[in-house]
Formats: sequence, C-alpha cells, structure tokens
Amino acid sequence: MRSSLTLLGTLWAFLSLVTAVASSTSYFLPYWLFGSQLGKPVSFSTFRRCNYPVRGKGQSLIMVEECGRYASFNAIPSLAWQMCTVVTGAGCALLLLVALTAVLGCCMEELISRMMGRCMGAAQFVGGLLISSGCALYPLGWNSPEIMQTCGNVSNQFQLGTCRLGWAYYCAGGGAAATMLICTWLSCFAGRHPKPVMLVESIMRNTNSYAMELDHCLKP
Repeated sequence: MRSSLTLLGTLWAFLSLVTAVASSTSYFLPYWLFGSQLGKPVSFSTFRRCNYPVRGKGQSLIMVEECGRYASFNAIPSLAWQMCTVVTGAGCALLLLVALTAVLGCCMEELISRMMGRCMGAAQFVGGLLISSGCALYPLGWNSPEIMQTCGNVSNQFQLGTCRLGWAYYCAGGGAAATMLICTWLSCFAGRHPKPVMLVESIMRNTNSYAMELDHCLKP
C-alpha cells in the first residue's frame, strides 16, 4: 500500500491530527474560565458550564454541582460568546476535515497531490484563523452579569477580576497557532505527485483495462 504523501507529508498528517484533536477537545470542554460562586468552584467554556445556582426551598440559592451545556443558543451569556461558539466550532470542523483527509492520504496513493496539499494547508490556515478569532472574542463576554457574579462582580471586558483563564483556552489557542505556523508550512511539501492525479481518470483507465480483458476472453 503506497502513500500519496512524502515523509514531510506524513509528519504533516500526524501534526494536523494532533492539533485538530487538541483544539476540538478544548472547544467542547468547559474549562476555559475558572471562578467561584457561593463558595463553589465554577468553570465555563463558550457554550458549557460546570456548577450553577438554582432556587432552593425558601427561595435561597443553592449550587448544583454538575456540568452541562446551556439550554439554548440564546441562553449563552453574551453575544460575544455566541459568536465565539460559532466561529470556533467552524474552525474546529475545518481542521478535523483536513486532518482526516490527510490521514487517508497516508493509505491511498492518488488522493493528495502537491497542489491539493497546498490547498488543504490554506484551509488549515483559515481554520486556525477562525479559532484564533474565537479566542480573541472570548474576553468580550466577561462583562455579562453571569460572569461578573462568578468573578467577584469586578470583571469586565479583558479584565478577569477574581477569575482566571483555564488550560482549555490555552490549548485551543495553541492548537490554532501550531496549525497556522507549522502545519500550513508542511502542507507545501506534503504531496508526492507534482501534478494533480485525477481519480476519475484512474478509474476510467482501470475500467477500460477490464473491458479489454473481458473482450479478449469472450472472443473465440
């Protein structure tokens, strides 16, 4: 089984998969922001949170210690976080699509040409740029009432108050940066064939070959 990738291309496929999984996993985990409320630790991502207050008996607030996503898109605390959710999600989906295609290129000879590899690198750059934009939008939502309650009522845009950024935020941003700086460059040397090899033409050649063999066998 021959690969359509060079040695650098194989490295590109591996790093593409690692960075895509790192960014996508961080996107889904609610550990972008850490704070506390009612004496309990609280954490957020863009569309999920761990530990939240509810009204108990006597209208007193109690903390429910569990993680979950917001009930609806409109329930996300701020417009900036809603935009961040969409932009970062689109970037992660694009990185995963390119990474899976690159991994398939390790097993299929005529899948990725040099030109296609460069196009996939451009798609990776766009995906990394989308995730980076999501990370840049995230601090714009720190002035929402829900976040302020968790951050000592002193947080504001680009001011954390008593909260701190979580490891998932750095992991998402780091994965995007590695994709843009390393994977995009490696993609220029990923394809083995200098010119695109059309899969349809390969199938037609094989079909014609089989037809000729069949015709030869049917002749008396």
